[in-house]
Amino acid sequence: MKNKISKLSSSIRLSIALGAAMTVGFQGTALAQDVTDETASVEKIAIVGTRSAPRSVGESAVPIDIISAEEFKSTGSTDITTMMQAAVPSFNVNDQPINDASTLVRPANLRGLAPDHTLILVNGKRRHRSAVITFLGGQISDGAQGPDISVIPSVALKQVEVLRDGAAAQYGSDAIAGVINFALKDDAEGGSVEFNTGRYYEGDGDAFMLAGNVGVALTDDGFANFSVEYRTSDPTSRSVQRDDAAALIAGGNTFVADPAQIWGSPEIVDDLKFFANMGLDLGDNKEAYLFGNYARREVEGGFYFRNPHNRGGVNDGGTNEDGEQLLLVGDLTSDMSGNCPTDIVVGSNVLENPTYISDVANNPDCFAFNEMFPGGFTPRFGGIVTDASIVAGTRGTLDNDVNYDVSGYFGNNEIEYAISNTINPSLGPDTPTSFKPGRYIQTEASFNVDVNKSFDVGMEEPLFLAGGLEYRYEAFEAIAGDPKSYEVGPLAAQGFGIGSNGFPGLAARFQGKDSRNSVALYVDSELYLTEDFMVGAAIRFEDFTDFGNTTKGKFSARYQASDTIALRGAVATGFKAPTIGQSNVRNVTTAFSAAGLVDRATLPPSDPIAIQKGATPLEPEESTSYSFGLVGEFDNGLFVTIDYFNIELEDRISTTSGIQLTDADIAALLAQGVTDASSFSEVSFFTNDFATTTQGIDLVANYNAEMFGGDTVFSLAANWTDTQVDDVKTFEVNGEEVKNISDTRIRMIEDNLPEYRFSLTANHTNGDWRFLTRVNYFGEIFEDHIDAGLPIEEVSSEITVDIEVGYHLNENFVLTVGARNAFDNTPDENVLYDTEVAGSQYPTTSPIGINGGYYYLKGVYSF
Repeated sequence: MKNKISKLSSSIRLSIALGAAMTVGFQGTALAQDVTDETASVEKIAIVGTRSAPRSVGESAVPIDIISAEEFKSTGSTDITTMMQAAVPSFNVNDQPINDASTLVRPANLRGLAPDHTLILVNGKRRHRSAVITFLGGQISDGAQGPDISVIPSVALKQVEVLRDGAAAQYGSDAIAGVINFALKDDAEGGSVEFNTGRYYEGDGDAFMLAGNVGVALTDDGFANFSVEYRTSDPTSRSVQRDDAAALIAGGNTFVADPAQIWGSPEIVDDLKFFANMGLDLGDNKEAYLFGNYARREVEGGFYFRNPHNRGGVNDGGTNEDGEQLLLVGDLTSDMSGNCPTDIVVGSNVLENPTYISDVANNPDCFAFNEMFPGGFTPRFGGIVTDASIVAGTRGTLDNDVNYDVSGYFGNNEIEYAISNTINPSLGPDTPTSFKPGRYIQTEASFNVDVNKSFDVGMEEPLFLAGGLEYRYEAFEAIAGDPKSYEVGPLAAQGFGIGSNGFPGLAARFQGKDSRNSVALYVDSELYLTEDFMVGAAIRFEDFTDFGNTTKGKFSARYQASDTIALRGAVATGFKAPTIGQSNVRNVTTAFSAAGLVDRATLPPSDPIAIQKGATPLEPEESTSYSFGLVGEFDNGLFVTIDYFNIELEDRISTTSGIQLTDADIAALLAQGVTDASSFSEVSFFTNDFATTTQGIDLVANYNAEMFGGDTVFSLAANWTDTQVDDVKTFEVNGEEVKNISDTRIRMIEDNLPEYRFSLTANHTNGDWRFLTRVNYFGEIFEDHIDAGLPIEEVSSEITVDIEVGYHLNENFVLTVGARNAFDNTPDENVLYDTEVAGSQYPTTSPIGINGGYYYLKGVYSF
């Protein structure tokens, strides 16, 4: 019964070949299954969740989803995170129209937790983190630093395995929500070339992707498989004109853009991805393997509009006794002899004020930024993400039947930020308008030794034992921006802001490299107590140089209750170590608050002002989780899994809500030598801030039926997830107990992801034709609009429909047309804060996105 091939998977057409190159590395021999005819298929087999032989998804003691390469080709998207959302019930990702670094690396959430609560593997090996830290990520992702999975081209994948269960005791830090393993193709011959092009119904967002994969023999005993992908995408706009911008235009200012601020998907200028996967049979049950990647992506997105009458540090000269807005005017003389006016009332259009015209615009000794940007300005923010990795190792079986795997890993991710159409106000008219504010580099290296062996203990089957040693090195480096991006210019003393407005550059005195080392030991075991009852246990010890050690464990079990029903469950403890970046990063960005636009500095917990506001050294997050469920494999071809999960997470690491700086705070910073302290009004820092309980139910079902002269596969992925914030820490600041996370942020953590979600897919094949329809449901959410204390109590539930039709022109070429969100559904319009605040037509965190329907054409040529 344990080795029974599921009746469903034997009827589904999959092209999953098992090879040693894609295993975690503890097996000395590959599993294979002969395909007797073109309608036969292989079992859906996963290598995550167990150190024993790979198991089918139905035989696993924990819930696992497997997404085949064919399923990825049926989504219409060119972005792998969007592809995964349709197949994994508790995987959520949304658009990031204006969200700082989130524009560059979109955060994704598994089982209601942050992106760095999910461990990412490639061919069973831990993937390095991105250098991008999500400073603004819809609250639940704030402060997360996870891997960038978008650098993996879908054309390189054989399958993706998603373990929806806590697995830190097996795989180490981060595996609290689960594990995602990307298994690379290992074909030694053949390949494919594909293209994908499309646009949104609104006529924007034109996208193009060209990809190829080829497998070649590596001598007579190996393979080399190469994949490359290139894509571009135009930006979108779902904006309405802001009231303040409309008022400027009504006042006669013809320099204001309409709309003044763009809400939409960023422009992907260039996105190049390359992956290689190689293996060589060394004989005598031994092999060598090598795989790695290189990727480079340039992204540019929008930012917030700077009003030419009242932008702080740029145009805002305060108010007069009558409460009228005054213009900030700088004196360009070295001795303040310009006698520049400080009482210019901006009125409805300061450009028409006679005093401005005569004493500023036509006076070489006086300057206002209205001369440079008469209609205000909206910065363009983005950067270049570069990613590379290499893994090399050998595995095999010794004479004593011990299987071994020895490997080394090196990974590097770099983000070079860029901001344009902006200024360093303190430099006055000498300011550049484009800056490179700095770079962050994440570097990781590891060395692993893993062994396993089966022992006859007189039970139904042998006892399987695995163990291993892992050494890891992690470093986070901050490199200063160009000097003009942080320079303190001559107008700083007159109230003008310092640094590239919107994203000030990292000053040279703050650049540096921080690192840590860790070592881990683990033992993992599985045993069938009876023919139908399997138990597993794992324990892992890890020691970090920066915060100490931790020991975690896991126990799992599976019971085959009948020919069709099996019960399974697991209980585990887990942890996520604070990243080097979270402990040391320093960043200033523009964010919305209840007071409007503010420049918020994220400081290391060790920074004096952060300590003054309650910061303490970071500690690991600790989790306790359990899951239980059932698996049903029925004679009529229906395959169903339903699993309940519960995750209690203590000491969650996140950034605090923005904490206002008083004049005394700024004076203290200036006294410490922080010369740009006056350029930001709020601070935030990383802290172990709160505890949560997340529970949910995942339902996955598949059914195959013969109908309409062909075969139809029905797939359902449904999820209910609920998160509650159980406890929020308080800190003593100036003798007062302060809660560093706001009530609206608590609401966002609890309710910003849909509580209910499902995706129902019907994929029908008939001869050379294929027809796919997918219905997606997303439950209602709560949104704190642009993180500014502007609650949208109910962003209503939505349904979208995806449609795709494919036709085999010949046995090698398939042409497909389709539409994602075919009926062009959009969220209910944002009527509360659309024109009044920032010009967003829709709630920006809607789970269906803000862009509406998208149609596409794609072709795949296989050889």
